[in-house]
Amino acid sequence: MQHLSALNAKLTTREKLAKTIAAKHLYGHEIVFTNGCFDLLHPGHIRYLAQARDLGDFLVIGLNSDASVRRLKGPERPIQSEHVRGEMLAALHVVDAIVLFDEDTPLELITALKPDVLVKGGDYTPNTVVGADVVEAHGGRVEIIPFETGFSTTDLIAKIRHGKG
Repeated sequence: MQHLSALNAKLTTREKLAKTIAAKHLYGHEIVFTNGCFDLLHPGHIRYLAQARDLGDFLVIGLNSDASVRRLKGPERPIQSEHVRGEMLAALHVVDAIVLFDEDTPLELITALKPDVLVKGGDYTPNTVVGADVVEAHGGRVEIIPFETGFSTTDLIAKIRHGKG
């Protein structure tokens, strides 16, 4: 029961998380933020999140809601519900908090949370990262983690559908 409670504690609301982050800032902690769908968790995701966590003291994941994923990826996605995706991310020791967002981009969430480090994968450039300007305006930075080749949720779904998973 103790471990299940710890998982659930990582899943939080925007309002609660903003208060937590404000308190952590008082103690000089660096808040790292990344976002994504994380539909089928794979080693590329795990490595990416571990590297993101190494960039600060507290890793926050903005998790696209089911409706947001459908708008971005199409009507057959997500494969797993937002609750399942959130629980799987919460089980990772490198993840400190997960918050859902329903918008198409995490801009409103980034603006509300004011992270110190905004992280995206190597398929982005600093000038294409949503919220980079917001983070940099309050003295934060954007970090791009090199993209892990060989791992893709889209490719994994295709393999499973063709019986090669």
